[in-house]
Amino acid sequence: MEVLYSLTFLHLQVFLFCLAVVNADTPADCKFDDIVGKWKFSVGKGGFDNTLNCTDPAEKVKDVSVELLFPDVAVDLDYGHKGHWTLIYNQGFEVALNNKKYFAFSKYITDKAGKTQSFCNETLPGWVHNIDGKDWACYVGKKEETIATPEKKTFYRNNLEFVKKINSAQSSWTAGLYPEHEKYTLEQMKNRAGGSTSKASRPLTAQVSQEVAKLAETLPSEFDWRNVAGQNFVTPVRNQAQCGSCYAFASMAMLEARLKIETNNTVSKVFSPQDVVDCSEYSQGCSGGFPYLIAGKYAQDFGVVEESCSSYTGKDGKCVPNKCQRYYSADYSYVGGFYGACNEALMRIALLKNGPLAVGFEVLDDFFNYKHGIYQHTGLQDKFNPFETTNHAVLVVGYGTDATTGLNYWSVKNSWGPTWGENGYFRIVRGADEVGIESMAVESFPIIP
Repeated sequence: MEVLYSLTFLHLQVFLFCLAVVNADTPADCKFDDIVGKWKFSVGKGGFDNTLNCTDPAEKVKDVSVELLFPDVAVDLDYGHKGHWTLIYNQGFEVALNNKKYFAFSKYITDKAGKTQSFCNETLPGWVHNIDGKDWACYVGKKEETIATPEKKTFYRNNLEFVKKINSAQSSWTAGLYPEHEKYTLEQMKNRAGGSTSKASRPLTAQVSQEVAKLAETLPSEFDWRNVAGQNFVTPVRNQAQCGSCYAFASMAMLEARLKIETNNTVSKVFSPQDVVDCSEYSQGCSGGFPYLIAGKYAQDFGVVEESCSSYTGKDGKCVPNKCQRYYSADYSYVGGFYGACNEALMRIALLKNGPLAVGFEVLDDFFNYKHGIYQHTGLQDKFNPFETTNHAVLVVGYGTDATTGLNYWSVKNSWGPTWGENGYFRIVRGADEVGIESMAVESFPIIP
């Protein structure tokens, strides 16, 4: 399959294609204004491979001075060379410069009382390696210059009156009750929706250029990877249960579907979210993570394994070395080329050309009760189940227009089991960035084994 990006951050190649999770997984909350500026990267000894543990980085060997310009240009201040960078939600950033890739989470500290403070002018120990994945080292970044309340163990309650209000407030979708939800605490329901610490802001969608708009007009009015000339290129719906692993499920689902597409359905794999939960240092297990770092960076740097190698348990576990075959990603990118460059037109172009997209969106109270139809947030809040906004990762597989209502929609694969929604899927309004569905799409290109 043609790989259109030679680096993580290459700009959109006109009219070809433009996710994740979106999904905040550490308590850090750092935005563009916090990160843009001059940085010093203190780099340790190199020459290692991807088994390098950067929890306690080695003594500094050299400093690299970098300036990060809005929205995606990185400049080597010592030699003037230019590269690219991208914000990764509000949790950290990745820089591609001078044939190197630097990634680290933004620094935060949580005290014994559970109080958290973000230090957006510093990073936690991170990793740097060559573009080809060799010569690994640890580094710490420093820029040249929120309080979490423990939640009570309260179980989710089905609220019939809330469902009635939802159905009375609008007619584009139908709400209902899910008895199985009552086995989860409110904290576990937050995990299902992205992670217990995933409340955070999101970028706006980018303006559509004339060239992209012109190409988007030539696309079919509807498309779905579940039925392309009678073939289904999407693997079955799964259930993440109470673990905040939606980012891993969305990432594995994208890689599975794109591998089927690249091989014309001759290679079909089911990849392991549990391997990601247990082993990825680019995420926080059942507390959350990002499709960009998993379907993209983790799959490229370490590879993913099949479900049979590490079966899903729905809880954090210890990473156990194995000799299972690993499957890799050749490249990855936010749709649009960098964080904040996405829009509906670019998503449709990328979806048709390359396959399903991992996206993040804000889960609000009423979404838990979705049964069928085209979801739009009602603005209603469930008083029985006080819920803070979280960011959930899912897989966009198609789009269309409803014949009855005339509403444009996305078709989306969820990870809450096949009995939720429309056989495990949901439809959501398209073209209005409903609850952020069009602001952070990610795509990754698996290597055919």
